Amino acid sequence: MEIPLFSVLIANYNNGHYLQEAIDSVFEQSYHNWEIVVVDDGSTDQSSKIYHKYEKDSRFHIVYNEQNRGCGYTKWRCVEEAHGEICGFLDPDDVLLPDALEKMVKVHENHPEVSIVYSRCYRCDIEMNINGENNLLKLREGESFYTYRWYGPMNLATFKKAFYDKTEGIAPYILAGVDQDLYFKMEEVGDIYVLNEFTYKYRQGVSTAVTSNWYRTWFWNLEVRRNACMRRGLSLSDETYQDFIKVIQEREQRVMNQNKHDILFSSKVFRLGYAILYPFIKIKELLNRIRK
Repeated sequence: MEIPLFSVLIANYNNGHYLQEAIDSVFEQSYHNWEIVVVDDGSTDQSSKIYHKYEKDSRFHIVYNEQNRGCGYTKWRCVEEAHGEICGFLDPDDVLLPDALEKMVKVHENHPEVSIVYSRCYRCDIEMNINGENNLLKLREGESFYTYRWYGPMNLATFKKAFYDKTEGIAPYILAGVDQDLYFKMEEVGDIYVLNEFTYKYRQGVSTAVTSNWYRTWFWNLEVRRNACMRRGLSLSDETYQDFIKVIQEREQRVMNQNKHDILFSSKVFRLGYAILYPFIKIKELLNRIRK
C-alpha cells in the first residue's frame, strides 16, 4: 500500500539562525515519505547558506519570491508549490517532535472526511527548553474553530491538499492572521479533528515585523474574520466579530491611559513638584509610623 506524501511547508524570512533546527526535525521524523517546501521571502541573512546544503536532495524544494511579499503570499505560495497529499506548516523557528508526521498521517488516513487536523504543542523558551503546554482545542458539538475563536495557532495543523483545493486558498494579500484564514477555510469544506497529542515545539520570544506590531496583527485578524463572515453569510454584528472589535478598543484605551500616565510622570512640572513635596511626604510617613 502506497503511503501518502507529506509536504512540510516552511515560509522563511530572515530566520536563518533557527532554520537548521527546524529542517533537522523533519529529517528526524519516524515517517519517511515527506518533502520540504521552503519559500524564501527575500531573506538577507544566512538562510541561503542552509539552502545550499540540500541542493542535491530531491526531497528539498526551495523557491524564492522575487521580492518581499509578506506572510500571506509566502504561505499561499508554499501550498501552490506542494506535491503532497497532506500538508502542514512548520515555522522556521519551531521544530516537530519525531513522530509528528506519523501521527498526523494516521489520523488523515483513518478519517477521509476530515479536512484539517489540529494537535497540541509545547511552549518553549528561546533555547527550546519546554516551559509549558498550549491549551487543547476543545470543541462542543456544533462548535468550530471560528466560534471557539480564542485558540491561538501555536500548534501543528495539517490539512488534505484535495480539500484545500476546494477553497479559494490562503489570501495572498494578508500580512497577519494567515493561520486563522487557512483554518476558517478548511473547516468550511470538511470536518475537523483535534488530536490530543503533542507534535510540535513552539519557540517563544522571537519577534518579527508582524508580531511586534500589535495593531497590525489585530487589524489583519479582523479582516480574516470579516471575510469569513461574508463567505458564510453572517452579519458583521455577529457576536464573534464584535468580540474582536471590543478587544481592540479595550487595548487602545489601555494604551491611551498608559501614554497619559507616562507623559504626566515624565513632565518637568511633575518632577519639580515631586521634588518639592518629597520631604513632606517622608515626614508624614514617619509620623504615621510613630503613631502606630
